[in-house]
Amino acid sequence: MALPMMAAAQAGPAYFPAKGADNVNPDTHLVLTFSEAPTLGDKGFVRVYDAATNELVDQLDLSIPAGPTRGRQYGPECDYMKTPYDYSRTTIPTNKNTVPGTPSCGADPTSNTEYQLTIIGGFTDGFHFYPILVRDTTAIIYLHNNMLEYGHEYYVTIDNGVIKSGNFRGVRKNEWKFKTKAEGPKDPHFLMVNCNGTGDFNTVQGALDYIPDWSKERTVIQVARGEYEEIVYFRNKSNVVIRGEGMDRTIVHYANSEVFNPHPTNYKTNEMAGTFPSRRAAFTVDNCRDITIEDMYIATDVWGQAEGILVNGERIAIYRSCLVGTGDAWQLNGTIYLEGCKLDGAGDSMLGRGAVFAYRCHILNGGGPMSWVRNFKPSHGDVFVECLMEAKQGMFDYGRTNTQPHMGYPDAELVVIDCLVRGLNPKGWSHIGMESQTMLEFNTRDADTGLPVDVSQRDPLSRQLDAEKDAEILRNYRNPAYVLNGWDPRR
Repeated sequence: MALPMMAAAQAGPAYFPAKGADNVNPDTHLVLTFSEAPTLGDKGFVRVYDAATNELVDQLDLSIPAGPTRGRQYGPECDYMKTPYDYSRTTIPTNKNTVPGTPSCGADPTSNTEYQLTIIGGFTDGFHFYPILVRDTTAIIYLHNNMLEYGHEYYVTIDNGVIKSGNFRGVRKNEWKFKTKAEGPKDPHFLMVNCNGTGDFNTVQGALDYIPDWSKERTVIQVARGEYEEIVYFRNKSNVVIRGEGMDRTIVHYANSEVFNPHPTNYKTNEMAGTFPSRRAAFTVDNCRDITIEDMYIATDVWGQAEGILVNGERIAIYRSCLVGTGDAWQLNGTIYLEGCKLDGAGDSMLGRGAVFAYRCHILNGGGPMSWVRNFKPSHGDVFVECLMEAKQGMFDYGRTNTQPHMGYPDAELVVIDCLVRGLNPKGWSHIGMESQTMLEFNTRDADTGLPVDVSQRDPLSRQLDAEKDAEILRNYRNPAYVLNGWDPRR
């Protein structure tokens, strides 16, 4: 009688960077791919050491939760900053030289022991993050940003029980070693990002961190097709083009939100200009100018107060990109131009102080106000020209302008010209609070029939423009430079 065959021992995981790899980018993640889906333990360490000195370079403690899972309650002492947030800096702080959670501008400190915390883009108050993410059969380890350097050899240890899959029992000293590149990119003004490690950087954030503040020279970041699961936050950058390979090919996303990365206990964010920066978006452009984003998919992965993209800057142009969020799906403050974009949101899909010019964009709303515009003169608000707007469910409104007694926004402006709609509330606006607010509409047509829509039930404080009598108004609002403080981004 033949003996039963013994089951073959499970092969070990595939390592990225590979064991013994050279020319590794310092912003690399550590990736283990198994033959079956791994699970994560709730204790133990992942550590990285300098191979030449055995010095501990970075460590992740799996006993520390990633971040909050419930919203925070704020007391009356939490208010807006009394003076504008100070963005000035002579060096860019990193996890290597600054303790995450170090407060800026008088904010209450963030604990770096209650939850995981890392500095991103020099924001010392820090961001909560997931130290390990499991995707199918892969475990992706996220080190603290900016801890590895060029021209070093490192080894990784992983305690038994941190990652569980088959016979995997962790990684011992000197078992997983790799060397980083000797130096940075050959061309500092054209940076290649590829998540497979073949570019100058593995991450979008790594490339942005490489660019000096307020550069007068144009830098192009070419982001290869692929999936980039990371929080992106950058400030004080100028003359940068971030270019993907298509809104369905270059995908940047993260499960960030107001719950996961709340504002400080003593400072509010968002509504007032110059207040404490928000940390809740998947992708944040903060205090920047002359930034272009092209051919990208940018999204948050969770429901709640969670922007896909948050912009605070001047002359920010976004082309042919899909922007996905929930709650306030896109927050736009400054002078922002959108062309050929798909905007997929819910609630107050667009929030911010303007000015925004959206041209030939496809806007999907989950039901409710499309925009809660908060501009003050002399800034313009939100202007939509030749866009398609539709409700994913139920009906949507163009916007609302006055729902908080202490924030009336008397100068709020929302203009809709030559747009197609599907599922629009016959009233148009959910609420217009003041006669001084500018709510204009012209030539709105049904997306299915192409026929003019019935505007007889529109909010009485809105106004329908006339092609002849209001020719100058229409000419002005069709011109991005009129809306965007003299800036014309058209190509």
